[in-house]
Amino acid sequence: MFERGRLLAVLPLLLGTWLGGNLQAGEVVDRIKARDELRCGVSEGIPGFSAQDAAGRWRGLDADFCRAVAAALLGDAEKVLFVPLRASTRFPALQARKIDLLVRNTTWTLTREALLQVQFPAVLFYDGQAFMVAKSSGIARLADFREGRVCVGKGTTHEANLTDHARIHGLDWQPLVIDSTPALAEAFFAGRCQVCTADAAELAAMRVRAPGGPQAFVILPERISREPLGPVVAGDDPQWASLVRWVLYSLVLAEEYGVTQTNVETRVREFGGATGRLLSGQDSRLARALGAQDDWVIRAIRAVGNYGELYERNVGSASELGIERGLNRLWSEGGLMYAPPID
Repeated sequence: MFERGRLLAVLPLLLGTWLGGNLQAGEVVDRIKARDELRCGVSEGIPGFSAQDAAGRWRGLDADFCRAVAAALLGDAEKVLFVPLRASTRFPALQARKIDLLVRNTTWTLTREALLQVQFPAVLFYDGQAFMVAKSSGIARLADFREGRVCVGKGTTHEANLTDHARIHGLDWQPLVIDSTPALAEAFFAGRCQVCTADAAELAAMRVRAPGGPQAFVILPERISREPLGPVVAGDDPQWASLVRWVLYSLVLAEEYGVTQTNVETRVREFGGATGRLLSGQDSRLARALGAQDDWVIRAIRAVGNYGELYERNVGSASELGIERGLNRLWSEGGLMYAPPID
């Protein structure tokens, strides 16, 4: 049975879906084109994913993916309005049409897809729920922490995962539920809890901003869940979902075929077949079906680079986070990233 508390939590979102009415296929694309701006929901500030720099520009993996979609649809990667959202308000904002696209470290789950009537077009980043502690705590593994307070974000999958893990393993953990990402970090670093739990990448981002430097904190090696993070759209416009899905997959294909942000103009001319036609913008039939520019793939790659460039620049080796790609490698390199067939 569905737990009563969880059902009550999603009822306002379901009501919002009913009040919002159903969209017709192509309506979101038409609305964005008429507005000449993509409204993209992002985090309040998670370095490496979506955070504003000193000049107020949004940077990160999620922010750049929003730009790739804008480039594909509107021909200009800068035609994005970034809307910062708490985890607890992200789905209501999408259902109320305040945003067109949600790209905010959001885990793909059956409950969200079925009950909230949203779509997760593809996985942008594979992650898992982890735990961070102060190095001085003496906690080296999760088994060392039998009782105590754990900071966790409100409206995330981490809440239920935390409760389930504690129950299954007979642990006396007391969750301290925090309603925003910045407040979560503040509570943990202020010592209001002994442990902080979130996606491993989010903890890595939090750690680099730690008072006194990252060396004072440790992310424990265990992961208690699978967290496939990806963009989210309302579930009633298949054309829009397909476009978002294939913008992501085109960036993955570009990496696989050695197409980069700097060589895209010349490299795409070297390929034949369905992949070559897609990457080079010669398949106007598919572009029209998606509502995109004929050269939508070229524009997306030119804006942000291929998936590997996108990853390494924001969260990988060229970033302050330095997160090993792991499952986010291409399938040919032992990872999970690959695009479905085109024909």
